[in-house]
Amino acid sequence: MGKLYLVPTPIGNLQDITLRALQVLKEVDLILAEDTRTSHKLLQHFSISTPMLAHHKFNEHQSIEGLILKLKEGKQLALISDAGTPAIADPGFLLVRACVAADIAVETLPGATAFVPALVNSGLPNDRFVFEGFLPDKKGRQTRLQNLVEETKTMIFYVSPHKIVKTLEDFISFFGADRRVSISRELSKIHEETLRGSLAELLAHFQKQQPKGEFVLILAGKESKQKGEGL
Repeated sequence: MGKLYLVPTPIGNLQDITLRALQVLKEVDLILAEDTRTSHKLLQHFSISTPMLAHHKFNEHQSIEGLILKLKEGKQLALISDAGTPAIADPGFLLVRACVAADIAVETLPGATAFVPALVNSGLPNDRFVFEGFLPDKKGRQTRLQNLVEETKTMIFYVSPHKIVKTLEDFISFFGADRRVSISRELSKIHEETLRGSLAELLAHFQKQQPKGEFVLILAGKESKQKGEGL
C-alpha cells in the first residue's frame, strides 16, 4: 500500500512552506495539484521536479478510482491546493474519505491555512469558533445565514473580492449593523491588511475602496443575554 500526503502550501509568502513539506514533495511519486500551472511556479521555485496531475473540484469524482488504484499499487501521492491546506475550502475531502474506506494511510502535514492567522489577528474571541468557509452564491445562502443568527461563537468566512460588499450587506440584514467584524486580506503578502470595526463601518469602507485580494471575514458571535457569558 502507498500513502496519501496532504501538504499545505503557502498562502502568499513562499518562505512559509515547511522543510518537511518540501521533502515530501520531492520524494513522492506524484503530486496532485488543484491547478498545475499555479503549482508549477511553486515547484520550480524550490527546484522540485516531481510529476504533477490535475486534481480539482471539476474532475475529482471521476479521478478518485484511478488514484486509489495507484495507491494500492504502492505509489506515494501528495495532494496540494493552490494555497493553504488541502480540503479546507478546497478539494481533498472526497479523496481522503476514499482512502479511509480503502484502508490506505493518510498523513496530513501541518502548515499554512488562511483562517488561523486571520482569526488570531482579529481581536475577537478565538477559544471557540465555527468555520463556514465560502457561503453559497444563491441557493441555500439565506438559509445558511438564518441558521447562524443565534450563533454565539466567532464565525469565519472566506469571501471573494467581488462579493465582499454584498456579503457585508447580507450580514447587516441578518446580524445587525453594529455586529463586530474583522476582515483580513492578502495574508502573508506585501499588501497584507486587517480592518476591524462594525459591519456598517466596513461596508462603508469597501463601498469607497475597491476590494482587492482574497478575504477572510471574522464575525463576532451573538452576545449572550446571560450576564458573564460574553461573546
